[in-house]
Amino acid sequence: MSWTTHLPALQVVVPLLAAPLTVLLRRRDLAFVVALGASWFALFASIALWFEVREHGIVSYAIGSWPPPWGIEYRVDRLSSFMLVLVSGIAAVVLPYTWRSVEDEVPVRQHYLFYTMFLLCLAGLLGISITGDGFNVFVFLEISSLSTYVLIALGRDRRALVAAYQYLIMGTIGATFIVIGVGLLYLMTGTLNLADMGRRIGAVHGTRPVLAALAFLTVGISLKLALFPLHQWLPNAYAFAPSSVSAFLAATATKVAVYVLLRFYFSVFGQAQVFERLPMDQVMLLLALAGMFAASTIAIFQTDLKRVFAYSSVAQIGYIVLGLSFDSSTGLTATIVHLFNHGLTKGAIFMLLGGVTLAAGGTSLARVQGLGKLMPFTSLGIVICGLSLIGVPGTAGFISKWYLILAAIAKGQWWLVFLILASSLLAVVYVWRFVEAAYFREPRKDTAGATEPPWSMRVPAALLVAGTVYFGLDSSFTVGSATQAVALLMGGLR
Repeated sequence: MSWTTHLPALQVVVPLLAAPLTVLLRRRDLAFVVALGASWFALFASIALWFEVREHGIVSYAIGSWPPPWGIEYRVDRLSSFMLVLVSGIAAVVLPYTWRSVEDEVPVRQHYLFYTMFLLCLAGLLGISITGDGFNVFVFLEISSLSTYVLIALGRDRRALVAAYQYLIMGTIGATFIVIGVGLLYLMTGTLNLADMGRRIGAVHGTRPVLAALAFLTVGISLKLALFPLHQWLPNAYAFAPSSVSAFLAATATKVAVYVLLRFYFSVFGQAQVFERLPMDQVMLLLALAGMFAASTIAIFQTDLKRVFAYSSVAQIGYIVLGLSFDSSTGLTATIVHLFNHGLTKGAIFMLLGGVTLAAGGTSLARVQGLGKLMPFTSLGIVICGLSLIGVPGTAGFISKWYLILAAIAKGQWWLVFLILASSLLAVVYVWRFVEAAYFREPRKDTAGATEPPWSMRVPAALLVAGTVYFGLDSSFTVGSATQAVALLMGGLR
């Protein structure tokens, strides 16, 4: 038996064991090397599993050789392998960036703890994406959430503590709802294995405990993915956390929560139970539209770029949920593609804003005046990512919105096409505010000496910006993976 056979387990075990090792080492440089090695290994394992699933189908790994559903199963299919590549890829790019950004934004005595928490968060997100056990979804969700609270609180700004506390309260409520939902499903099906649960639930469809489980899971997961109006924790968390934390969370955490929602809706409850017997499509549609317009409008009136793009994330989550509300293959494809595309775009934006923080001392619109002359690389990167948020052709965001529009047309809902385009115009407004300040105003005296950040910060950000353009021109990986994942979900395969 080759060691590659154990890649599903090593995917989670390596970063999970690396986390306490960084505490024992207690040195920033050694902790950085360990974290970097663990994240790059996770990326290697994710890519290997993606190819394995493409060539041979679903990978099932029985923990402790106990066969499912009796034992815990790690299960990798087209959707979970896609998520593993996103999470590990973002981590592998963000970690080199942290070397310089953490030095500026996190107290020195807490540097090694930063890498400990980062690895725990990574292990939790990877575990959520790969586990086939309902209770383990909750366990890994808590591992990632608890470490996230600490990562946010590590920011030098004292408001980071308040943001972390708000997230802790709302995150705990969400986790409680999720574990109640999983418990009710276990009560009715007698299993925690998600695939087995999906097979058994047909006998108890429509019963009150199952409907209650659906309600608890929907609300709990919606809190985690920051679906409007359950998004109150997100703006402050992204705005006051260290830049590398904002970049990592914006690109991965809410996306993994959407993955959990898809997994329960389609693999456990089934499409018919959620969308045909209940009006969930209408509920999701209303909440998605509210998030798209309300959050974008609020973003326009923010004076700090981190808060602008934090509210933008709430709006983009609206687009992701909008695709889900169509209850169609094209809509679901748009949802999965936008998970990836928005992760790249928003990760790049917050990494670039970290460079602005380092050079200009903040990210307020007043401080970015004249930035186009002082920091041309950073400014151009933010503009390109802004174009992706708008959905301009040639960027990754266009692919996502194109599939949303196709889904709306297929449903005959031309009014939704108009609303998608109208909400994109709101994104034009808040992106233009940056363009106006950076390119049409003179630098302030106290920021006139601002220069581009070090290469250790520029190169990782450039990789994500390049990815935003590349996946807007070549969508074979994103759309291809999403299409195959949708076939699995909509086909009812377990």
